[in-house]
This record gives sequence, C-alpha cells and structure tokens, in this order.
Amino acid sequence: MPIITSIPRNERRQMKKAIQKTRDKNYARRLTALLMLHEGSTVSHVSRTLHCSRSSVNRWVNWLTLYGLEGLKSLPAGRPAIWNLAPLLSVISFLLQHSPQHLGYLRSRWSLELITLKINEILNISLSQSTLYRYFCRAGIVWRRAAPTLKLPDPEYDEKMAKISEALSNASGEHPVLYEDEVDINL
Repeated sequence: MPIITSIPRNERRQMKKAIQKTRDKNYARRLTALLMLHEGSTVSHVSRTLHCSRSSVNRWVNWLTLYGLEGLKSLPAGRPAIWNLAPLLSVISFLLQHSPQHLGYLRSRWSLELITLKINEILNISLSQSTLYRYFCRAGIVWRRAAPTLKLPDPEYDEKMAKISEALSNASGEHPVLYEDEVDINL
C-alpha cells in the first residue's frame, strides 16, 4: 500500500524543475523524497538514501497532504522581529520635518545617533541605533552622513579676544598666561 497519494504528472514535472532550480537544498531533499515515494520506494529506503529519519519522511508526506508544495518550503532563517516599528514612522517623519537646531541641538542635519536619542527621549523606550538602521533600510528611508557641526557665532567674541590679547601683551615671568586646561599643572 503506497504511503503517498498519486501526484499528477504536471505537479511531478514542477517538482523536478524546482529540485534543479532551487538554492534551498533542504527543499530539494524533501521534493526528492516525495518523488521517490511516488515511484514506489519504501520509507526506509528513502530515509537511507537521503540520510534522514523515517519520521522526517513521514512528516514531509504529511506536509504535502495538508499544505501542498508550499508547505514543503523552508521557513526563513533567524528569529522574527520583536519590535513593531510601524508606529515610529509618524515620530520619525515629524523629526525629519524639523532640523535638529529647532529642537535645541547644534547640528544642522540629523544623524542616526541623534534620531535614536530623541526617539528614546520622546517615547521613553530603549531603541538601539542598529535596530533603527535596519528599520530605515527595510522602510526605504535614505539619509546622508551628518555634516560637521559649526558652532553658532558668539556675540561676545570680540570682547573676549580683546581681553586675551591684553593678557598676552601684559604677560611676564611673574604673571604667566595659562589656558584653562593648563590650570591644574603644578609649576
């Protein structure tokens, strides 16, 4: 008594073509096992030939019966995504409509680090830069590298430079001029 129901000719042809073209060799192995069973091989012979257990062959027959050829395809590798980042799209679009300078930062463009920091601050979550990077790639969001930041001009710059010039002109051995980062040096 055959373990597998009769497979129509066009479906067998489709299976043979899939075996040749697929890059997923486990899928090809499952299809080969089912074709061997259809040709009259026993489950034990198929399992010995393909180096798999009899229970695996029986499971593949069950998958074919329940789901058809689609049920034999391999699942994607890795674990599924935990974060559902679709709700973040509105927050990200809001942030991208404004420059970081509108929100009190010195930068003229958004960087991945700055967007992550701002999203974590707004939504009180702990989203990493790599997660946001993967989401941007998946969502098709394109960005450029952040430009170097220029400080805003200091309104008291001229006064400060005048004081520094005066201090340097009056410098002597008794009254040396030191920069702030040199103050802790023991002379």
